[in-house]
Amino acid sequence: MTVALSLETLHAEPSARRALTNLSLSVAKCKKIVVVTGAGISCSCGIPDFRSSDGLYALVKQQHPDAVLKGRDLFDSSLFRDAKSTAVFYTFISQLKQSIDRASPSPTHKFLKTLDAKRKLLRSYTQNIDGLEEQAGLVGSSSEQAKADKKGKGRLRTSAVRNVQLHGDIHRVRCTFCSAEFPCTSEHLASFDAGVPPDCPECLSRSKAREARLARAIKIGTLRPAIVLYDEPHPLGDDIGTIQTADLARRPDMLVIMGTSLKVHGFKKLVKEFARAVHETAPSATSAKSHAGKVIFVNKTPPGAEWEGIIDYWVEGESDTWVEKVLDDWKKMVPGDWEVQQKLNAVASGSGTGGLKVMKDLNGVVREKGKGKRKENIAPTDFALQVALSTPLPPSPPPSPSKRRTATCHYSDDEDESSPSKKRVPSSRSRRQDDDQDADELPGVLFGNATNNARASNTHDKDDVFLGSSKEKGRTRPKTRTARSAPTKARSTSRSGTAKSATKSQVDVVVAGKKRNTSRVR
Repeated sequence: MTVALSLETLHAEPSARRALTNLSLSVAKCKKIVVVTGAGISCSCGIPDFRSSDGLYALVKQQHPDAVLKGRDLFDSSLFRDAKSTAVFYTFISQLKQSIDRASPSPTHKFLKTLDAKRKLLRSYTQNIDGLEEQAGLVGSSSEQAKADKKGKGRLRTSAVRNVQLHGDIHRVRCTFCSAEFPCTSEHLASFDAGVPPDCPECLSRSKAREARLARAIKIGTLRPAIVLYDEPHPLGDDIGTIQTADLARRPDMLVIMGTSLKVHGFKKLVKEFARAVHETAPSATSAKSHAGKVIFVNKTPPGAEWEGIIDYWVEGESDTWVEKVLDDWKKMVPGDWEVQQKLNAVASGSGTGGLKVMKDLNGVVREKGKGKRKENIAPTDFALQVALSTPLPPSPPPSPSKRRTATCHYSDDEDESSPSKKRVPSSRSRRQDDDQDADELPGVLFGNATNNARASNTHDKDDVFLGSSKEKGRTRPKTRTARSAPTKARSTSRSGTAKSATKSQVDVVVAGKKRNTSRVR
């Protein structure tokens, strides 16, 4: 059942006053409000509506009684079939555009911007073509800021659109052939006022480019106001459907309908879908969120019978009067939403605060993360600093075995410390070099006969034949010890380069570590 509340009897009926106050509180508490508006919110701006006694339809009928049968016929897409009705349409739109340019946003338009600034507006849908919502600060679907590209032909950016213009924008013109959009200028209005549509500059440039390369010229379209007429598809219909689906999925908690008679079929369908979504989010009567789930209709005329059970409250009166009351009640009941954090600017004199009163000095106070306590950053005193410097630091605990630094490498030369799996196996070449080095460090073993000894003593008294590395030839060798075995004929080499081999004699010397083996000569 729809509850009727009149703004005129507000002071006479306490029950109506309490009910309207509760509606104001509901607006302040809801977070996802969908607002649907019509031409009634622009009447206070000097722009007539459509269906009232002094609306646009009656005005058109008075000015052109022979051109149209009804005022609605002037906003029907079939008017372009007749040249006379088309000229009347262009002339009327030119006059309407000039009156809209002189208008300014009403309190209702500013109220929509306030909801958006307070992060309570989910989206605004309007039937109006005046674009006053954009003047108030809401980006419309026909705005260049909402386009995906710079040419004005691309898809809309859903996040940028705050006001969906269901019937287009009179501040823009569109080509009837290539659908290119341009801002409506004074030149366009002058042509419309004469009843002649201007040519499309996009089609003109393309046609001239084709003629320059000796190609066939293309058709040149004409410009018309970028508004949607009856029985005409919306150029951005797919994008608007995407936005509507996304808003329904976000589960709005309130629907506000202002300034419309709810007569257009497509518009009625949109309102019913949003009303159903809002009622699905309505909590129980005992819930703390009882303010959500309401559908409010603000208009001078009552809703039709088909809206019974869909509209919860009908506020009879002007939309500007109702929004002003909502804002007044909102500021009284929830003053925290209207507090603005002000910044204190330092004055050159030093102690001035620019007229603002400092309630509490928070300089040097740091809030600990995850805790509600506060900890002050106070500089330490001299005594505390001296005690801190004189106190020795406690010894650090020994590191864990896995983090201790190893003293030796896995590839160490020490056989006892290195791991068996990491030991290097010496090659044959390195083994020979080690044997030569061991031989050089030993006192040496001489094997020679008396002849060689005599010959060596004649040339070098102090030099002996040394069996070792060739690098030690220039170094004085210690005296050798004669072998304990019986005298035999052995092979020897003199330092002068002469060598004699003894027949049937052979000496084998094997040096392995510190052990020597000598075989006797048979």
